[in-house]
Amino acid sequence: MSLTKFTFRQIETFVCVAELHSFAGAAQRLGITSQAVSQLIAELEGILSFRLFDRTTRQVNLSTAGRDFLGSAETILRHVQAAESAADDVRNRAAGVVRIGAPLVLASTALPSAIRAYGEMRPKVVVRVRDLPVDALVSAVSVGDVDLAIGPDRFVDVGVAREVLFDSLWVLWCAKDHPLAVRKVLRWRDLRTTPLVAAGRDHEHGVSQMRLSTPEGERVTPIDVVDNISTALGISAQGLVATLSPAYVGVLASAFDLVMKRVVDPEVQRKICLYSSSLRAPSPAVEGFAAFLGPWMAKWSRQFDPSSRAR
Repeated sequence: MSLTKFTFRQIETFVCVAELHSFAGAAQRLGITSQAVSQLIAELEGILSFRLFDRTTRQVNLSTAGRDFLGSAETILRHVQAAESAADDVRNRAAGVVRIGAPLVLASTALPSAIRAYGEMRPKVVVRVRDLPVDALVSAVSVGDVDLAIGPDRFVDVGVAREVLFDSLWVLWCAKDHPLAVRKVLRWRDLRTTPLVAAGRDHEHGVSQMRLSTPEGERVTPIDVVDNISTALGISAQGLVATLSPAYVGVLASAFDLVMKRVVDPEVQRKICLYSSSLRAPSPAVEGFAAFLGPWMAKWSRQFDPSSRAR
C-alpha cells in the first residue's frame, strides 16, 4: 500500500469523526454532507485495508485499529496545518530570511535599529546583516551573496536595481578646541591648509569627488587615509586633524564629542541607496523588509541633517 494515496481531506474527516463520535457532527463542522463524510471514511478504509469505526444506529466509536491509527492521523493533520500557516506567513511577508549588506556605520547603527522596529511587526522574519566594504555592496547583490544592500551611490549593471533612500551632506568633524570649531561658516577654501584624514578608500574617493565639484584653487587633499571611520573620528577628537564625512556619521561622532561644521560653496551631498537584484524575484520577506526600509531610513537620517538642526 502506498501511503501517498491518502488525501488530506480523508485524514481531516477521520480525525473530526473520531473527535465528535458523529458523522453528522463532522459533516456540519467540515461544511459537507453526511454522505460525503461516509464516502471519505469508506475511501480511507479501503486504502488502509482495515475498519476505522464500529458503527451502530446510535453511536460511532473508533475500532481497535482506528484507535491505533488516530495518533498518526493527528500528527499528519498538525503538520499540514503548520505548513499551511507557514505558507500564509511567507505569502504575507510575515516569515522568512533576509540577508542584507552594509558598510560599518550603517551595519552597526541604522540596520540594528531598523531590524528591531521591523521585528515588532514581523517577529518571524529573520534579518541577517553582513558588514561589507562599500565597493563590495553591488557585487554582493549581483552574485546573490545578499538579498539587499544599503550604502553610498555606486554604478550598477543590468542585474542590480538602485533606489535612493536619502541624501546626506558632507560635513567637517573637528574637536571643540580646533581652530575651525568657532567658525560659523566654512567654505572649501578654508580647508586648504587644514590637515584632514580620510576614512577608507571610499571616503578618499568621496573627497576626490568633492574636489572635482569645487574650484581648482579651493580643492582639499587629505594628509592621510585610515581604514575605518571610527579611527578618523578618534584622531580628530585629539585635535590633531579634522575629517570629512556624510552627516549621518554623526551617530558615531557624538561618542567622540566632536563638532559638526557645514561646508558651503558648494554644499556636497552623498546619496545612500538600496540595492537589490533586478534578475531574481525577491521572496515576500525580502520584498516586505525592503518596502519598510525605504521610509524608515529616510526618517532615521533626518536626525543628522544639519539644516534640520539649524531650524
